[in-house]
Amino acid sequence: MAATDVIDWEQLSEFSERMWEESALPSLCEFIEIPALSPAFDSNWSESGYLDATIDLFIGWLEKVPIKGLSVSIHSLEGRTPVLLLDVEGSIPGEVLFYSHLDKQPEFTGWSEGKGPWIPVREDPWLFGRGSVDDGYGGYCGIISLMALQNQGIDHPHCRFLIETCEESGSPDLPFYLAELKEKLGTPDLVIVLDSGLGDYERLWVTESLRGLIGGTLTVAVTSEGVHSGFASGVIPSSFRIARNLLSRLEDEETGEIIPKWLHIDLSDQLYSDAGEIVDVLGDALITDFPFLDGVKPQHDNLVEALLAQNWKPTLSITGADGLPSIANAGNVLRTHTTLKVSVRIPPGVESESASEKLKKLFEENPPFGANVTFDLDSAANGFAAPKMPDAIANAVDLSSSKTFGKGSMPIYEGGTIPFLAMMQESYPNARFLVTGCAGPGNNAHGPDEKLHIPTVKSLTQCIAAVLVAMADN
Repeated sequence: MAATDVIDWEQLSEFSERMWEESALPSLCEFIEIPALSPAFDSNWSESGYLDATIDLFIGWLEKVPIKGLSVSIHSLEGRTPVLLLDVEGSIPGEVLFYSHLDKQPEFTGWSEGKGPWIPVREDPWLFGRGSVDDGYGGYCGIISLMALQNQGIDHPHCRFLIETCEESGSPDLPFYLAELKEKLGTPDLVIVLDSGLGDYERLWVTESLRGLIGGTLTVAVTSEGVHSGFASGVIPSSFRIARNLLSRLEDEETGEIIPKWLHIDLSDQLYSDAGEIVDVLGDALITDFPFLDGVKPQHDNLVEALLAQNWKPTLSITGADGLPSIANAGNVLRTHTTLKVSVRIPPGVESESASEKLKKLFEENPPFGANVTFDLDSAANGFAAPKMPDAIANAVDLSSSKTFGKGSMPIYEGGTIPFLAMMQESYPNARFLVTGCAGPGNNAHGPDEKLHIPTVKSLTQCIAAVLVAMADN
């Protein structure tokens, strides 16, 4: 008999439905109204108090719900964003650490009429507003899953919740709290992260990998002042052309393939096989969900290759530029410099700090025409590859997906970067990770009209409850 056999699934569904509708969603709407920008986007975060306000709001909600064995503490290291630590006593062996965050991305432009980042709007099946899906729902989801088990008198393991407020800035403060709170956080057997995505809204998707990130600011300078291009072109080398030449050391401009071998890993036959299964489920949506202009083609016609290129191979993006005047202000002047913001996604298994130093050397060494080339590094983040899940938990994930969504679970890869995952993996090398979430197609996290799919968060809550029960078999 599996531990999950004790669950009354109908009662679990009814409890999740009631708690979300009557309690969590109203509180989440209040959360959306708080402009709690991550510190990278609000240098006055401490004075504004918005990050603290999100913690106070969530604690206020906790005080109104019937959860047993809960203790709450706020931690604020000098000069660092606060974290919230929740501790819920357990009655079966095992320790679980939940992770989520309360800080938000900036407002962005282009919100639909009547909607805005700080305006909660419900249009079923969606709840619109900044932070709704990234990642305000996370703490509510975990707590309600525990309450649902207590409601049925089902034992659960010792659970802790680490809720931070600088994830959207790359979690720079998290390592300090992981060290400061080491004893309070215990030694988790399972880390549950509710800040990831879904391939569709028809099943539970489990994130098995994320890419890491390296990059920085590349500046190519050639003169001390601008010079008339009619006099100087052909004599002074163009800073733009030199920058383009340097980028060609990194990327094949014809194919988009990254050239240095040290930015690649070997992709196994098993990975290709698993990718094929994902493609079988998602099909052309892997490509068609992107807003291509008419006539624009994807880099790969083969969907498996597209999926692996998006998630397991290194890629280059130029995300910003300086030294280039607007078209309206562009005279016939040979510019003094070109500065580009360089972002390189790296596969799991490529060590980010080492790769960053190699990238710096790649750009700065032997510059064409002796140009003054500098590459100022950004902070680096390792990728993440989930260790194999114990059979009991994997079975509970699949069973609960079938019971709640109607279809069995699926693995998924993500091409983005969540720096804290690598930090957590380094802090808890023996832990298993369940990384999942509600960010499915059309959620538009970070952009205009960010929204949470309400039926999914209710089903996800039930799945997490089943996973906690399965810890008894682990």
